[in-house]
Amino acid sequence: MDITRTLERQRHLPTGNDPGVRTRLRIAGDFARSPEGHAALMGFFGATMITFGGFGAGAVRKRDPLLEALHLSWLRFGHGYALSTILIWIGVLLMITAWVRLGRTTLGKGGSTVTLNELRAIVGIWITPLLFAAPMFSRDAYSYLAQGALLRDGFDPYQVGPVANPGVLLDNVSPVWTTTTAPYGPVFLLMGRAITSLTGDNVIAGTIALRFVMLPGLALMMWAVPYLTKHLGGKPTVALWLAVLNPLVLVHLIGGVHNEMLMVGLMCAGTALVLERHHVAGIVVVAIGVAIKATAGVALPFLVWIWILHEKERRAAERAAADSDAAALEDQKHPDAARPSADMPHPLFVFTKIAGIGVGVFALVFGTASVIAGVGFGWVTALQGSNKIINWLSLPTILAHMVTWVTPLDFDSVLSVTRKLCQVALVALLVATWWRFRHSEREAVMGIIIAFVAIVLLSPAALPWYYSWPLALAAGFALSTRTLMWLVGICTWLMLVFQPDGSIGLYNFWHVALAIFAAVVAALSLRTVDPLHLRSARAKPTATESAPPVRA
Repeated sequence: MDITRTLERQRHLPTGNDPGVRTRLRIAGDFARSPEGHAALMGFFGATMITFGGFGAGAVRKRDPLLEALHLSWLRFGHGYALSTILIWIGVLLMITAWVRLGRTTLGKGGSTVTLNELRAIVGIWITPLLFAAPMFSRDAYSYLAQGALLRDGFDPYQVGPVANPGVLLDNVSPVWTTTTAPYGPVFLLMGRAITSLTGDNVIAGTIALRFVMLPGLALMMWAVPYLTKHLGGKPTVALWLAVLNPLVLVHLIGGVHNEMLMVGLMCAGTALVLERHHVAGIVVVAIGVAIKATAGVALPFLVWIWILHEKERRAAERAAADSDAAALEDQKHPDAARPSADMPHPLFVFTKIAGIGVGVFALVFGTASVIAGVGFGWVTALQGSNKIINWLSLPTILAHMVTWVTPLDFDSVLSVTRKLCQVALVALLVATWWRFRHSEREAVMGIIIAFVAIVLLSPAALPWYYSWPLALAAGFALSTRTLMWLVGICTWLMLVFQPDGSIGLYNFWHVALAIFAAVVAALSLRTVDPLHLRSARAKPTATESAPPVRA
């Protein structure tokens, strides 16, 4: 049975007619008292604290007339800034704690369970405050608006950077990106133009509008990620908890206003459609994702394998039904998209045909968007703009630092060499992975995951929210508790290593050390309620004090 199409019976909902207000209130009360309800409220309060703290310590505007009018400018300086920062970090820790607690419930620890509909409702509860926050942990939202304004005002964002269009929007763009051309696809530029045409140069309205534009991506993830488990063997509730309710995803992609939210949602939905044998529709959806951000295109070659496997299965099934041929059934037991068979004697011809259809569909979608936007293919060269990012999340950067520790060589010269070497290794790894993972649907999806991880690690630049790419697909597989603990620890660490204003905390020893400590505690907490034994430590003195005195 298709579990994602089956309406779930609410656990607190009695059978019969549509319940009245009193019954609905009772259902809400029962949910609020349940473990998942407690986690939902804790996450909501955490998101609210992030929102309010972000007005002072987030990636705020350089000049904010709204705060000045409300006499709250003090939040951005001195003690006000310190209090805002503390508020944000408390909110982040609350969201992580709520997420881990919800994970224990989702895994069935403690005898409680949670449904898909409840998890989807919790997503809405948690993101509501974040929709109205200042940009968090990144200033990319200002670049998006400035690039949209370039297209609105007659400039080609693939030819000039935001500096060519002075104004309020340019004032808030991070200095490193003011001269950088847009590395995003034409569909996203069209969205930016539409938003800036409606909101003008109003940064606050533009930021909120950007977030609402990202919500369809979130909705697609909430549908596609549980749906993928039908083909990949995972549990829908665990997949939704890991890939969507994850604070790394919600705080960075919604709070940080990143177009990965749209790109990942479209990539997951397109993959699900291809797995369901809606091949052309799936390629169209993924192509739209590429027209948002080019990274989604990594999935396309692997989806071609799935399409070929489906075609091979269809032909073998037809021959088996017509001739009762055991050879056809034997071919299905040992699938290989590149292996000749009685039903597909020339797999290269089939590959060329299917790949040609895929390329044609992709070219039509991308070309149409480019014509509507009035731009060319300059985004390809603009992808090199990420080379300006240098941090410890990228393997080429780590290798360059390690070389300079033991040699007198200059860091910049070494970095250029390590980046080239890693680029060559990346191309070789992508080709090898694509060829290796061609034997089944699950293998092809696993290949996409490996390709995404390789890109994040070996590319010149990497940022925490890039890990949402492979995570969305990996969540569809059946993962052991130990694997989930590792993923919880990694996601928690990535969530904590950036500052709320978008600056990098990786070069501060104590910041990294505290992030590691929090990540370890979060990982252990997925299986153990109190890994630090804080409750037992408090209980021992109490028991000692209440013990009756012993007479000599």
